[in-house]
Amino acid sequence: MEKATFAAGCFWGVEDAFMNVPGIFATRVGYTGGRTENPTYGDVCSHTTGHAEAVEITFDPGQISYERLLDLFWECHDPTQLNRQGPDLGDQYRSAIYYHSAEQRHEALAARERLDRSGRLRHRIVTEIVPAATFWEAEAYHQKYHKRQGGGCGF
Repeated sequence: MEKATFAAGCFWGVEDAFMNVPGIFATRVGYTGGRTENPTYGDVCSHTTGHAEAVEITFDPGQISYERLLDLFWECHDPTQLNRQGPDLGDQYRSAIYYHSAEQRHEALAARERLDRSGRLRHRIVTEIVPAATFWEAEAYHQKYHKRQGGGCGF
């Protein structure tokens, strides 16, 4: 098993987009990329922690490639919007790929370059590609939110 970590706006929708994909065995939402230890949702929403809302994915690379996960990441949000997705505004909603290995970094950079060159997007990609940091699991009521509440935006 390997891990992948993505930030692409509100973590509820991002988790929903990945959680039922074959080859993905677990998802959890949380906070990463900031400087505050053990942040709460309120802390992150205060815009003082530097954390992004993110989804940590546990996957079997024998069943789904990291490249395919990157494709799903690009499809589930607008990577040209800085610090926002839809109605959600703030640095916690930034687009980011948190890589767990040199190979993931290489694949993420190559995927971003391919998408940028494809001409599919009207604006420049602002997605950060940075090393994975400590992942702080969000409060229980955020986990599998769309599955528990109905609705969602999965593939």
